[in-house]
Amino acid sequence: MRQSAIAMLAACLGGLAGCANYEPPKAWEKGHLAKPEMTMGGDALEQRFEQHIYTSKENASGGYGVGGGGCGCN
Repeated sequence: MRQSAIAMLAACLGGLAGCANYEPPKAWEKGHLAKPEMTMGGDALEQRFEQHIYTSKENASGGYGVGGGGCGCN
């Protein structure tokens, strides 16, 4: 029982030691993060399709974040 507790404590401390050496990405590594696949809305065609569905359901037209509803009362 005591040996398993010591083994668990050692495993936890070993796992925490890996967090101490965190470094932010280097300048040459940021190119991988800037790819279109890594963005939240990387596919322009998909965004356009989703916006079409939204405007069809809401019966409204216009850009994102515009105040008012589909009734025309801004």
